[in-house]
Amino acid sequence: MAALILFEIIVVGIFTLLLLNQQRSEMDQRMHRRLESQAFQMASLASFALADPHPDSFARVVSIVAKSPSVSAAQITTLDGRTLASTDPTSVGKITLSVKERSFLRAIDGPIMFQSPDQNSDQQWEVVTPVSENGQTRALAWIYPNDRLDRQDRRALLRITALWAAFVLAACTIIAAFLAQSITRQLALLTRATRRLIQNPEQAGAEFPLPVKTSTEGAELTTAFNRLVAAIQDQRAGLSETLALLDSMLANAPIGFAFFDRKYRFVRVNQFLADMNGYAFALHLGRGVGGILPPAVAARLERSIETVFQSGQPVRNLELTWEPEPRRPRSWLAHLYPVRTETEATRWVGAILVDITEQKRGEETLRRTEKLAATGRLAASIAHEINNPLEAVTNLLYLIRQDHLTPQTAHFADLAQQEVTRVSEITQQTLRFYRQSTLPALTNVAEILDSVITLHLGRIQTLQVDLQRDYQRNLPLFCFAGELRQLFANFIGNALDAMTPNGGRLVVRAHASRLIHAVRTVDAAPGRVPGATDSSPEGSPAASPVSATRRASGVPGIRISVGDTGCGITQDARRHIFEPFFTTKEATGTGLGLWVSEQIIRKHHGSVRVRSRATENTGTVFSVFFPCSGVEADITPTEAPSETVSS
Repeated sequence: MAALILFEIIVVGIFTLLLLNQQRSEMDQRMHRRLESQAFQMASLASFALADPHPDSFARVVSIVAKSPSVSAAQITTLDGRTLASTDPTSVGKITLSVKERSFLRAIDGPIMFQSPDQNSDQQWEVVTPVSENGQTRALAWIYPNDRLDRQDRRALLRITALWAAFVLAACTIIAAFLAQSITRQLALLTRATRRLIQNPEQAGAEFPLPVKTSTEGAELTTAFNRLVAAIQDQRAGLSETLALLDSMLANAPIGFAFFDRKYRFVRVNQFLADMNGYAFALHLGRGVGGILPPAVAARLERSIETVFQSGQPVRNLELTWEPEPRRPRSWLAHLYPVRTETEATRWVGAILVDITEQKRGEETLRRTEKLAATGRLAASIAHEINNPLEAVTNLLYLIRQDHLTPQTAHFADLAQQEVTRVSEITQQTLRFYRQSTLPALTNVAEILDSVITLHLGRIQTLQVDLQRDYQRNLPLFCFAGELRQLFANFIGNALDAMTPNGGRLVVRAHASRLIHAVRTVDAAPGRVPGATDSSPEGSPAASPVSATRRASGVPGIRISVGDTGCGITQDARRHIFEPFFTTKEATGTGLGLWVSEQIIRKHHGSVRVRSRATENTGTVFSVFFPCSGVEADITPTEAPSETVSS
């Protein structure tokens, strides 16, 4: 609006100046014509005065001309400039002409109008005309106009023009303001809404579409802008849905996602990758790869990221391996790919990271298990082949003993018969391990313990371990005998490993028992036996399941305990002993023994408690309780009893 008013002022001012200039020119032209007319009149009167011998004839002519209000002064001079008559009587007979006026003291043909400086150094118009007699110039008549009236006319013209300009300006301003208001009202509404839309797109978008009440260009612009905003909102809604889908995929995908800039810094990660690293989500953002991963792994990943930036081609199947803890390696499989902008330049590098630690452990364990299975099949075959000649040797020993033998020979025969019987028992137990029954049966737990101890008897004697058996001979249990044999073999084998090479004491107990104390129902989790509790020397549990306390009415069953005086289990290791692939035996362990034992205990609805101290000659005790009904027990996994342990 201010610009419009300024433009109007400039236009009106220019028009006023042009009008004033034109009016001034017209006034000057009128003055020139008036002066010429007065000059002709004065010249005519002066010509008649030349013929009149009266000395005041020229004075009367000057007096007549001077009476005109447009004449301020007049005089008649000779051709040499001497005044003959003048409105100023004191100048008669004198030469009062200025230098410029004297330049006209000659015979001229008609009136001449010129400007001459007055006493105030201003340019003053005046006219000189010849006074002729019989065709000859005898004198010159001078007229000095009175410009007071002209100045009054000019001031009046200026006032009228100024009033007219002010009126025109006011009228134009009012009209322009009305028109501008009708146009700019819609534009102002559009401008305010646009600013709010820029400042807060989510909330300001609700103001659209804007109302349109006129049919001006501003209204058409508002209508077009409404359509544009509607299209942008539709695109934003679609983009928001797409981003929500991508965010949901990134947040919930069971693999790690990360994006890196050219300085190898994390631009964005998902929560799964943060959990894989063990760092908080916010700690990744803006941090370099070297601040999260070990130096060697970070350097290798940085080289691969730089390769993607330079070549623009993805890098696949990049395997990263390191050991965050001793004997617990971690392995990631990384796939790197470029993230390009519209200019086809690689802006970021995306990474898909998969934790293949368990897969690697599984592959290694599978290889070891396959070796063990092959060894087991070979052992079963050897045992089967040994069993046939053993029967023949037994028969031969029987025939030998039927003859009359000396006492010494009979003693040697008895010793041979005992050793053959022992070898036969070992082969039978080996075959039983390999040929396990697929159906549960009522089995004597004492016999299973004897068979397992028999298998380990050679190692027990080699390590000079003091074996103590304390169990009843009749302990019936409805169970999978082969699985219990495997369970006890794991416990006894681990106990012997813990006492290697210094030996110690191995205690195996089994007796009837009841659960009559407060117990907890377990929401069993992977890697936890229902009721499995690891006890530290101070009595704090090292690994316990989530449970709820209840009272048991006394469940009859059998408790089997295997204790040793070996090296014990550290508190940190007790947290993981029932996890698959966890082992403290670097060369010989697979990490599956206690994990399989957990499954067997769970299958028979049993519970286990562990007591251990990682001090010399203190050792570990595994105590397992099975209900008498065994696998037929009407106890769901969530009701399996769990016992509280204190060392």
